[in-house]
Amino acid sequence: MSEATRTLGSDRRSIEVAADWLRSGRVVAFPTETVYGLGASTFDERAIREVYRLKGRPSDNPLIAHVARIEQVDRLASLDEATRPRLEALAARFWPGPLTVVLPRRAEVPAAAAGGRGSIAVRVPAHPIARSLLEAFGSPISAPSANRSGHVSATSAAHVLADFPREPGLLVLDGGSCPVGVESTVLDLTSTPPRILRPGTVDAAALGAVLGRVDAPTVRGQAASPGTAERHYSPRTASSLLSTSDLRAAVRQAVDRCAVLAISSLEVPPPHVMIRMPSEATPYAARLYAALREADQTGSARILIERPTETTGSWPAILDRLARATSLT
Repeated sequence: MSEATRTLGSDRRSIEVAADWLRSGRVVAFPTETVYGLGASTFDERAIREVYRLKGRPSDNPLIAHVARIEQVDRLASLDEATRPRLEALAARFWPGPLTVVLPRRAEVPAAAAGGRGSIAVRVPAHPIARSLLEAFGSPISAPSANRSGHVSATSAAHVLADFPREPGLLVLDGGSCPVGVESTVLDLTSTPPRILRPGTVDAAALGAVLGRVDAPTVRGQAASPGTAERHYSPRTASSLLSTSDLRAAVRQAVDRCAVLAISSLEVPPPHVMIRMPSEATPYAARLYAALREADQTGSARILIERPTETTGSWPAILDRLARATSLT
């Protein structure tokens, strides 16, 4: 049996060990404000391929390159006279933070780090551990979420270890729970007007206030952003997203145990399991992936999720994750 995955804390010594781990071509799982990332040096193609192998990720699904500050973007992307001022305006408003921007990739960046595409997704994270690691490493770190491909994203070190319990080439930095809880908004600046490829907590209205017109299409199928596959963020237990009335009916009719994620004051009799969800978007997003993983552990035949009715602010990002998590395709 292989060795257990190694875990460290978030102190200065742990950060230095993790930076050395990256320099040696190995993979580090680290917390961001959104979810945990499975990171390798952006410019180390062998390490990037190890990220794809560990995760079981399709090779055309791009990674996000994390940088410590906007000045490092020029190492990754070719910015023309039209793109640079738009990026600088976005960075002044949203970086560090949960916004990823898709830009033209420089030839020096391995294509493998961008899913073989001519573009590259970049962001400056806000989480102090991610920032400390980037500063200690001194170079961009490319990472998807730190979970098996297609599975529920990891928002704690325990989630990472549940998906990767015995990977001696993987080091996990334990920074507690991620405060945002859903992945970053991904905005494509290579298109005119800019397009949101993946919704997040930085919404279309906020982006439009900076850039003017921003398109927000529903993206189905792999795009220049991670997280756009039809089925994604999925628990292993079969799951359904239902209106409140349909959820009540489903619970009444269910014979086998169901795990129920609900906002409303629904009474769930045994043998079913209730997981109460917050009514506000910010705490709901922070709780979502942990709740889906918790539901997966109840031994239920099905997970039933009450569809939130709000559609503003961060709710579109939440609804996007719920729709993909419960897709049958």
